[in-house]
Amino acid sequence: MKVATAAYNLEWLDSWTQYEDKLNRWVSDAAGQGAELLVFPEYGAMELSTLDGTEVAGDLERSIRAVSDRMGDVQALHARLAQVHKTHILGASAPVVDGAGRPVNRAVLYAPNGRQDHQDKQIMTRFEREDWDIAPGGPLKLFDTALGKIGVLICYDSEFPLLGRALQDADLILVPSCTEALSGYWRVRIGAMSRALENQCVTIMSSLVGNNDWSEAVDMNTGTGGVFGPPDKGFPATGVLAEGTLNQPGWTYAEVDRAAIANVRADGHVLNRSHWDEQLPRVDSVTISVL
Repeated sequence: MKVATAAYNLEWLDSWTQYEDKLNRWVSDAAGQGAELLVFPEYGAMELSTLDGTEVAGDLERSIRAVSDRMGDVQALHARLAQVHKTHILGASAPVVDGAGRPVNRAVLYAPNGRQDHQDKQIMTRFEREDWDIAPGGPLKLFDTALGKIGVLICYDSEFPLLGRALQDADLILVPSCTEALSGYWRVRIGAMSRALENQCVTIMSSLVGNNDWSEAVDMNTGTGGVFGPPDKGFPATGVLAEGTLNQPGWTYAEVDRAAIANVRADGHVLNRSHWDEQLPRVDSVTISVL
């Protein structure tokens, strides 16, 4: 299959029609290249807060509510685009108020048959905890699709191996990200590449890019798209199937072969996924005297 992962830049929106046109252009471009799976980044939906004006877009709490209130229309738009272009889409994540508690960070996966389901972020960054008060959401899910089994680890979640291990049966793990600095981009990229190594699968990382003076939450963003696999049989020696140009908006494309994933899991030079349980459950403390 061909996959497309976004380095997505936010824009100031003066109308809902402007947003519709933008999404239609992005999806049309990728589908026109034959992509069967499109991956948008974490917090890419924050540009919707600009529809309520400068004061709302620049306020952490009010921007949450503004974006969350529009997610019904956002989901309808993405579902229509997935059906029209016959492609799977992981929509950009958004802060969503779901019930009486604090908002969660949610990404929705849309299938061309009209079905959809969501994945919530599990572990919050310091900014999400201490400044924005975003809450952990529902459990991890494994989506069984026509493209194979798909898991989603939103940004910081990709840096935790036990979350990755919970998705050990996934053929693809999607990693939508939003990172302010180059160091943050590399933390998530290293996490994505590590999960591909451990699970002997393919991980697909998308990024928010560009600066947005109108927002306190997504004011600076660094990253690019990348597709990674295990550096083993049937994959590049570097593990990098494709990577975009840093901070340049656009799609990064890669060809992904599910048979190669099955083959490396069955007969790779190493078998990380199968040997996970051989790790020691504890570490003994040893004191070495210095003479």
